[in-house]
Amino acid sequence: MVRLTRFEKTRLISARALQLSLGAPALAKAPKGANALEVAKIELEKKVIPITVLREFPDGHVERFEGN
Repeated sequence: MVRLTRFEKTRLISARALQLSLGAPALAKAPKGANALEVAKIELEKKVIPITVLREFPDGHVERFEGN
C-alpha cells in the first residue's frame, strides 16, 4: 500500500479544493456549510478524489496511488 507524504496530501487537497470552488460536484457527503477545503479533506479521507499520483524512481520503478 502506498502512503502519501504530507506534501502529496497537501497538493491533492489543494488541487481538489480548487476544482470544487470552480464548480466541480462533491463526491462525498459533507456537513452543511462546509467550504471547499473541508470537502476536499473529507474526500481524501474516504479515498474518492479522482486524482492519480505517480512516483517515478531512478531505477525505473513507478508507484501509483489512485484516489478512487
